[in-house]
Amino acid sequence: MEQKDYMKLSMDDIVFEKRNKSYGAFLLRRIYDSNMTKASIRGIILFIIMISMPMIIDMVNGIIHKRAEKEIMKEVVLAEPPPLDAKKPPPPPPPKVEPPPIKDQIKFVPPKVKKDEDVKEEEPPPPTIEELKDKEIATETKKGDEHGIDASLVEPPPVVEEKKEEEVFKFVEQMPAFPDGEAAMLKYIREHVKYPAIAKENGIEGTVVIQFVVTKDGDIQKVVVARGIGGGCDEEAARVVKSMPNWKPGKHNGKPVPVSFTLPIRFKLEG
Repeated sequence: MEQKDYMKLSMDDIVFEKRNKSYGAFLLRRIYDSNMTKASIRGIILFIIMISMPMIIDMVNGIIHKRAEKEIMKEVVLAEPPPLDAKKPPPPPPPKVEPPPIKDQIKFVPPKVKKDEDVKEEEPPPPTIEELKDKEIATETKKGDEHGIDASLVEPPPVVEEKKEEEVFKFVEQMPAFPDGEAAMLKYIREHVKYPAIAKENGIEGTVVIQFVVTKDGDIQKVVVARGIGGGCDEEAARVVKSMPNWKPGKHNGKPVPVSFTLPIRFKLEG
């Protein structure tokens, strides 16, 4: 009987001893280690590529940018302009355009209503309808062409300056104040506020915040409800603020200026 050295045999030879080795399981076990080694190597390579992908992309982008910069920085040599012909005469100046003739202008001053004793004889009467016919109304009398055009079509219209809205301050050195002080203002509010019937019926209470502007003359303008509670209380609070007498205006650098002011008015049911 042939004796085998089991120390030199592989595990597959021992397991499949006296069995059909041509069966597929034996072959799969024999190539298992080789397949695992190949799969591990491929997995490691793929893992390294995935980790290195951002660095590879940065390197490629850097190379592309460097090439683009080199192309942009290439020196462009322009051809020299052709020499000027000294013998060639300069082009003629453009023809002078004469302005079109203008119609006759007649000064028109609207009549003013005055007392008889204030009327002076030397003041000329306003022009009649016949005198204004085929003439342009202006601030002074000028001689023009009978077949001319209106001066307003030639002369540019007068520039009208837009009036800028005065800046409204939020905080100034001397804030606006109610006449006779804060106590007088609270008394005014108590005496003039009428609790709305709808608010009473629905038990509405709270504080209405009113914002308004005290002008440099002390007038109260731009009254708005910043926060309301409804039930007619908002409208009543705004009404009372609008009915207030002129305030003492706020001052900035010693001069009166418009100032934005916020006033809370509380509505509370008695009992």
